[in-house]
Amino acid sequence: MLKDDCIFCKIIKGEIPSQKVYEDGKMLVFKDIEPKAKVHLLAVAKTHFKLLSEMNGGDAELLKYMLCKIPGIAAENGCNNGYRLIINQGADAGQTVFHLHIHILGGETLPW
Repeated sequence: MLKDDCIFCKIIKGEIPSQKVYEDGKMLVFKDIEPKAKVHLLAVAKTHFKLLSEMNGGDAELLKYMLCKIPGIAAENGCNNGYRLIINQGADAGQTVFHLHIHILGGETLPW
């Protein structure tokens, strides 16, 4: 279920524009508006849940699905020599949008 007050839910519903690179019935991948690498994509579940700790069995299957799709999406977007996946969990980790999402960073050698 999508939330009316969530920016990622609004992007999924098409209420806020984004630079989509992939979309299917379960997930949306779009370019981050403040990229931290040459390639910086956000993979967003089309089901709203904030944190890994909130997942139910269906959410876990959705996350598994997303993780299986990401390698192909990353390669199609210039991450041929590797990429980094980041899932921030909570404010202390830097999560600013509380809708589970996966950062895909690459297209260049990344510093740690």
